[in-house]
Amino acid sequence: MQPATFLQTLHASVRQLLATVETELSPLPDAVLNFKPRPDSWSVFECLEHLNRYSRYYQPALTKALARPGTSADEVRYSWLGRKSLDIVRPDNGQQHKTVKHMNPAGSQLTRAVLTEFLGHQTELLHLLTAARATDLNRRAVPVEFFRLLKLRVGETLEFVVRHEERHLQQAQRVARVAQASAPALAV
Repeated sequence: MQPATFLQTLHASVRQLLATVETELSPLPDAVLNFKPRPDSWSVFECLEHLNRYSRYYQPALTKALARPGTSADEVRYSWLGRKSLDIVRPDNGQQHKTVKHMNPAGSQLTRAVLTEFLGHQTELLHLLTAARATDLNRRAVPVEFFRLLKLRVGETLEFVVRHEERHLQQAQRVARVAQASAPALAV
């Protein structure tokens, strides 16, 4: 895919994520946002906190990578590691994957501050996607969070972050629907 088209696609995805959280999740009461369908599942707040934890790592790493100007080749390319990482977080990949301990928010005491932080991260991600127009998306520059000796390409990392967010936002939406259906009193 051409770099400009690639970045426009990711930009549109992030704007959709923002709109979904603002219109579907933010208006819900805290009881719905804290609801867990099962003790071992995540609440809406926990889904978003998981994404916040990833943003706290990847956004500074991307900012650093984007500080080096350059131009991409004709096509955005993927390494084996990039393809594998994207396959795991693809929203339509129904397989569950165990998250690393420090990225697992289960059991956290969470408030609406999680929503505010998430929305702020999305705004920052939009800025990063705009800044990415002036860099080489195929340059290996972003260390993988759980094993920093491995590096993803800038474009792979941007897509990984967005697809990972889409995956967990879909999870949060499913949890919200279950909360509203199984306990209508929570939705008041």
